[in-house]
Amino acid sequence: MTRTCLAERLIVFSRYPEPGKTKTRLASVLGPAGAARLQREMAEHALRRARALAPERPLALEVHYQGGSERLMADWLGPGISYSPQAGGDLGSRMDNAFLAAFRTGAEKVVLVGTDCPGITTTILRTAFNLLGLFDLVLGPARDGGYYLIGLRRRVPEIFQDVPWGAATVGAQTLTMARELGLRAVTVDPLVDVDRPEDLSVWKREVARREAARPCRLSVVIPTLNEEEHLAATLDGMAVEPGLEVIVVDGGSSDGTLERVLDSGARLLTTTAQRARQMNAGAAAASAPRLLFLHGDTRLPSGFFRQILHLLDKPGTAAGAFRLVIAGPGRGLRLIETLANWRSRLFQLPYGDQALFLARDLFERLGGFPEIPIMEDAVFIQRLKRAGRIEISPCAAVTSDRRWRRLGILRTTLVNQVVLVGFCLGVDPDRLAGWYTGLARRRSR
Repeated sequence: MTRTCLAERLIVFSRYPEPGKTKTRLASVLGPAGAARLQREMAEHALRRARALAPERPLALEVHYQGGSERLMADWLGPGISYSPQAGGDLGSRMDNAFLAAFRTGAEKVVLVGTDCPGITTTILRTAFNLLGLFDLVLGPARDGGYYLIGLRRRVPEIFQDVPWGAATVGAQTLTMARELGLRAVTVDPLVDVDRPEDLSVWKREVARREAARPCRLSVVIPTLNEEEHLAATLDGMAVEPGLEVIVVDGGSSDGTLERVLDSGARLLTTTAQRARQMNAGAAAASAPRLLFLHGDTRLPSGFFRQILHLLDKPGTAAGAFRLVIAGPGRGLRLIETLANWRSRLFQLPYGDQALFLARDLFERLGGFPEIPIMEDAVFIQRLKRAGRIEISPCAAVTSDRRWRRLGILRTTLVNQVVLVGFCLGVDPDRLAGWYTGLARRRSR
């Protein structure tokens, strides 16, 4: 069937649901006909998610199939889709051939998904295409070590070669190869696939909850790197709010941060550690019309959701943040709080630990956070001020005192002021980051 030449291409890999030839590992529980029926239902579920995305993007939808024929696939899944048999030998060569054909016919962003992960959503698919504006490779990891989604903006045949398909190392090997090739990579929400009898409960849960989803009104983006100690309290403080989407973007944590995120039910993305890049990735993944950027060691006040909606609805308001409170005793910390809150209100200069919030369309118009190693929030705030007023909520966000404990109050304040003055004088951000790291290390020895 002729392919439509659109900028974005979504390819679904599936199999025609013929009893005895699909989901064979489940046939012992469901029987051959039951296993084929499950394959049919899961593929239809994935296609519903894909079709829901098509009206909002320059998107062409393709199904690459095994078994059956083009006529059988079209009779089953209907019109508006391009059908092609999967071409090649192993899974890697079939995927590479699919990408090759898509890019040859004019696609600029290509996402390929399977149908074995019932947790796939329109939001995840949208996220993958959005992230391809920032990254070269997007991967949706499956919990068994493989992946259910891969997105590219150019053909990269190397990542499909010499891969032990079916092994628990597939996802990790793909990301390692991407780094060796110099690709900017990001992973989106990890999902469980349904391949074995013990996985059937995942499908049942998805069927039960898919009609209960509420539209998101606020997306919270949390960049993390080894935040196990504080992250649970941060996430727990948001658990009761309906209409809230929490997106954690991890920069390569080696502690229990990822486990805490997965236990909380928040969405999880991973990429290289660079806070501006992490926050931009989270914003690209967001599905709500409003964004809140939150540090992993900062707890939001009770009623924060209502406060954000109220402040952003005020005429002339571009963005907002919360009053700062630093956890821990001491007159020194109280003085820092007072000065920071005075600066925020008088000069409209809140910092990142005050939880900045704004409309997503404004964030996108301003180009997101500049990908510099330090002071990215200060640069972005200056852009925001030209768009309107930055409101400071009387409610307080409580941030950890760990920076002041590690360096000492006086030294921390001095380092921050040196960096700020250097930035205002035009010192290169890479050099400023070197100063900051060097001064901090000297104290920690």
